[in-house]
Amino acid sequence: MLLSDPMNLIDLTINQLKRAAEIKQQIEDLNKDLASILSGSTKPGLAAKKTGGMSASVKKKIAAAQKARWAKLQGAKAATPLAKPATKAKKKSMSPAARAKLSAKLKAFWAAKKSGKK
Repeated sequence: MLLSDPMNLIDLTINQLKRAAEIKQQIEDLNKDLASILSGSTKPGLAAKKTGGMSASVKKKIAAAQKARWAKLQGAKAATPLAKPATKAKKKSMSPAARAKLSAKLKAFWAAKKSGKK
């Protein structure tokens, strides 16, 4: 009897399905044990831990390159002379005559606007 055939699964009784599930679980447990034995793991049921990533030599090369970049950047900063920060441009102020002229224009504008003229 094949469990992969859907017609056979429908014809099975509850006891047969339970037994098939138990056997499947036993097969999975045995596969785990076999994998642990073949991988050399001392604890059964545990798969060997993957050790991916970079090797120590590659990490050292990357660290050295980064240190060189930082040293180059720091050297470039130290080589530039210390310049005074630019002073703020002096705020331009209006002469009293210009201020009076502008004030008169604005007063006339708002008076005309309030009266409904443009």
